[in-house]
Amino acid sequence: MQKNGQHFSGNRAQRIGVSGQERNRFSRPQPVSGSIGQGGREAAPRKLLDRVRDVLRVNHYSLRTEEAYLGWIRRFILFNGKKHPQEMGAAEVELYLTHLAVNERVSTSTQKQALNALVFLYHKVLQKQLGQFTNVARAKTPQRLRVMSGTHQLMATLLFGTGMRLLECLRLRVKDVDFARNQIEVRDGKGWKDRATMLPERVKTALAAHLERVREIHRRDVASGGGRTYLPGALERKFPNANREWAWQYVFPAVSLSKDPRTNEYRRHHVHENSLQKAVKKAVELAGIVKPATCHTLRHSFATELLSAGYDIRTVQELLGHSPREIVQHVKLLLCVCLTFAPRRSILRWLNPGFASPAASA
Repeated sequence: MQKNGQHFSGNRAQRIGVSGQERNRFSRPQPVSGSIGQGGREAAPRKLLDRVRDVLRVNHYSLRTEEAYLGWIRRFILFNGKKHPQEMGAAEVELYLTHLAVNERVSTSTQKQALNALVFLYHKVLQKQLGQFTNVARAKTPQRLRVMSGTHQLMATLLFGTGMRLLECLRLRVKDVDFARNQIEVRDGKGWKDRATMLPERVKTALAAHLERVREIHRRDVASGGGRTYLPGALERKFPNANREWAWQYVFPAVSLSKDPRTNEYRRHHVHENSLQKAVKKAVELAGIVKPATCHTLRHSFATELLSAGYDIRTVQELLGHSPREIVQHVKLLLCVCLTFAPRRSILRWLNPGFASPAASA
């Protein structure tokens, strides 16, 4: 095939009357297009953080993960005197992780997030293996007794009555709530898993009234030329008008429109998680609970109520979206939560006097 190609190029060159130097251009490999810019100069290589951002978006990482990973990689480079990561390895990574635990005194989850960001940089972007980390000082996990807390009446009841995570609740779409089957579909949960969980009977009336108010807001947005929301994956390209449909709107939309940093379009996103977390903190103070409490505590309390009501661990595992290994770890934690059953009841009664457990109301 190569010989035929040379013969063809030679005949073609002879037929059109080109010189010997130009004839060689037909048989010699040409430089890759894009390597030479305008004016004959080589194009500047892409910056490292831009390459990291490209790989994150190709693998469909969330915007929060993208911002967190880029931040950790930037701090890692500055910590090592702006030295390029390609020139560093496991030793520098271990030194930085130890610095976070010893000098910065970060929590275990923060240190793990930094480790995940650096492993992603070396494995996915630089294609360089780091090996095992043996000399890293691990941040200590405080042994705290989890206490159940609450927030706005509807959100608090959903968190406690469904076992959803904070962002899973905030990212609920209208189409994911099935009133007829008393079921909620959780889409793209932790680990990109979908699952179904229960919809407590006692929240259906309040939730239906809430959706009517949200629908009125959506009607006004559509009338003013807006009404668009974020669609996951390539759905926005496949169905250009789906982002204005009622079924795709968030159950808990934000009060005002926000600018999408990727597309620069103004859309109505879901409510920010900080507002829910601040309300939880205020509810804990008003209830007189002095122990640490977060929104995630309601998820543990959901599992506690199911176990105390006689549900088997496999059922709890499916409702929480956990793997078998994770459920064993959480059961140990839930046994500690049981010790604080009375304070948990008090805060839910403060939020709503008609409080009932999910096992009794589902």
